[in-house]
Amino acid sequence: MTKDRKDFRKKMIGNHRLSPETQMMGYGYDPELSEGSLKPPVFLTSTFVFKKAQDGKDFFELAYGKRAPKEGEEPGLIYSRINNPNLEMLEDRLALWEDAEKGLTFSSGMAAISTSLLAYLRPGDVILFSAPIYGGTEYLIRNILPEYGIKAVEFESGGTNPTLQPAMEEAKKLGRVAVIFTETPANPTNGLIDLHACRDLADKVGEETGHRPVIMTDNTFLGPVWQHPLEHGADIVLYSLTKYVAGHSDIVAGAAIGSTAMLGPIAGFRTILGTMCDPHTGWLIMRSLETLKLRMTAASENAKKIAKYLNEHPNVEKVHYLGFMKKDDPCYKIFQDQCEGQAGATFAFDIKGDEAAAFRVLDALQVIKLAVSLGGTESLMEHPYAMTHADVPDDVKERLGISDRMLRISVGVENPDDLIADLSQALDAV
Repeated sequence: MTKDRKDFRKKMIGNHRLSPETQMMGYGYDPELSEGSLKPPVFLTSTFVFKKAQDGKDFFELAYGKRAPKEGEEPGLIYSRINNPNLEMLEDRLALWEDAEKGLTFSSGMAAISTSLLAYLRPGDVILFSAPIYGGTEYLIRNILPEYGIKAVEFESGGTNPTLQPAMEEAKKLGRVAVIFTETPANPTNGLIDLHACRDLADKVGEETGHRPVIMTDNTFLGPVWQHPLEHGADIVLYSLTKYVAGHSDIVAGAAIGSTAMLGPIAGFRTILGTMCDPHTGWLIMRSLETLKLRMTAASENAKKIAKYLNEHPNVEKVHYLGFMKKDDPCYKIFQDQCEGQAGATFAFDIKGDEAAAFRVLDALQVIKLAVSLGGTESLMEHPYAMTHADVPDDVKERLGISDRMLRISVGVENPDDLIADLSQALDAV
């Protein structure tokens, strides 16, 4: 793709700004460059041919930061570990949802998280992280990063026990606080983090120490349709694209989105570590982006009905659904502000019983699939305590409200009455 792709990045018609769901149909792509094909082809190539030797030199200088780009200059295609047309188009479109300058795609959500953290953390640094978070991220922070001399301090999500400030004071005593890592809503409890408070605290630490921590936010549960963390103080937004964005439970990928400056170090690490997404996966995700808002809207509407049913069931003790939050809840303002009043389609609920009873419910399912992951077109249920958060210490799980009575459901786009019928017969097993 040698033509200047700026021509194909239309964001406005006159004074009218195009919405992301419209731009997903062709942003960053010109059919004339691909024999008139309506959809972009899959560029299954490891390397790209330079027209002239000078082009190769220019492309590499820009790719490796040996010089600043000239006005209007964009990176040339070199090698698919560095850049690829499918990934460039995908990254452009992902950035649109966040109104961001740049996006980067990775081979998995954990590849996005680990590459981003490694780009900003050094031995002796401290990472301040919210809890609970996805089990894989928890394991990386608690068990792997300390082996490289990186310390971690936890603060809890929610507004009833504000632990952010005390945790930061503890973290500053241990070393340079380089990253504030947040996941909001939290997996699996749906606990919320006030990103404005994180931003204000990061700014204060920057003034005090001369180094402002980078705020990274995992936005997998609600984004990019229902929540836009960059607007509320995050510097880098992270995704498991496997979930809602790709949305069909058939690929694994991740993303980091933010400003060009903030993503620069991450892009460099991605090139050397080789954690980029592959072209075919990127092409499949672009297909899914065309229906992202439709799928997330349908799943969210279904989830409202499912949550209401569960909340009234005699064998259910508590439903951790954001839509049930009351105005007197300390997190209500965060929910209305950051989440745009949208509760999403993944939440947990506690049954009246123990692990054995929870397993009986899962084993009795007939329509809803017993599987980890979330955000697909089909509904899934799992047991966080024993499955997705198995690596989290038991005492930490209990403290954070992840009990052996808890089940997590990712509501899909099936007929909600069918899902309720399945849950009804399964809950009889309690």
